Amino acid sequence: MEMLLALRLLEGVALGAVPAVALAYLSEEVSARDAATAAGSYIAGTTVGGLLGRVLSGLAGEPWGWRAGIWTVAGVCAVAAVLFLWLTPKAQGFVPGRFRHDASPRMLARLAMPLRSATQLALYMQGFLLMGAFVAVYNYLGFHLIDAPFALPGWVVTLLFLAYLAGTVSSPTAGALASRFGRYPVLLASIAVMAVGALAMLSQVLFAVIVGLLLFTTGFFGAHAVASGWAPAAAASDSRAQASSLYYFGYYAGSSLFGWALGIVFGTADWAWFVAVIVAMCAVSAALAARALRQASTGRV
Repeated sequence: MEMLLALRLLEGVALGAVPAVALAYLSEEVSARDAATAAGSYIAGTTVGGLLGRVLSGLAGEPWGWRAGIWTVAGVCAVAAVLFLWLTPKAQGFVPGRFRHDASPRMLARLAMPLRSATQLALYMQGFLLMGAFVAVYNYLGFHLIDAPFALPGWVVTLLFLAYLAGTVSSPTAGALASRFGRYPVLLASIAVMAVGALAMLSQVLFAVIVGLLLFTTGFFGAHAVASGWAPAAAASDSRAQASSLYYFGYYAGSSLFGWALGIVFGTADWAWFVAVIVAMCAVSAALAARALRQASTGRV
């Protein structure tokens, strides 16, 4: 167990850097008109990857053991890496900085720059609160459905992850809508869909709970696609990577904190209180967006 935890820590360190770098790179390579759509398409890819990893590992692990499941996912990752290196065109707009003896102070200054922006802080809070709510729901909804009145078997509960496919659709859709109507209204609409989905999961009818989960997932990935692409696009040209990395710092911090803390709510109170906290997190996120992002820059024009 100690070895698995240590490896999981190292995996998290490696994976955490990928979206931060990828979205900063996209903001340089893609035209401002298409940046939101590109960010949404990238987020859609992460939903497919998250779903594929769970499904393939389960299919391979059931007959051949958990090690076979891990090797299967590792093989898919290796193929994806090769395809990325083969298909990615040569960079046209992104210019990597050169490391110099004074690079560390300059890097710290670029890291501190987004933290002085109300726009950036509001965007980081979107990732912090909304990702925290999303992870908590997927962590504990299965336990809720195993209990009465639903009493679902475990193998059925694992199929809940198929709801990720709603995010596969909503991410590029939200990006396209943001390119057409602006990021701010699409972000607020996505948060509202999250809240409606969470409230639907209060139902004692299984179909309504599943519809609620689909709405909740749709709203989350729409909001995440908009906010994650907005952070580097609205940052100064020399701090886009730092702005993106800070967004994902908040994103993963929310995942860790609320993924644990809302388990206490679920275990000590009941499902209604759990959903109430989720809706409150959505409301706070929307209030912060309304306060700081209404007139905020959406990036280059």
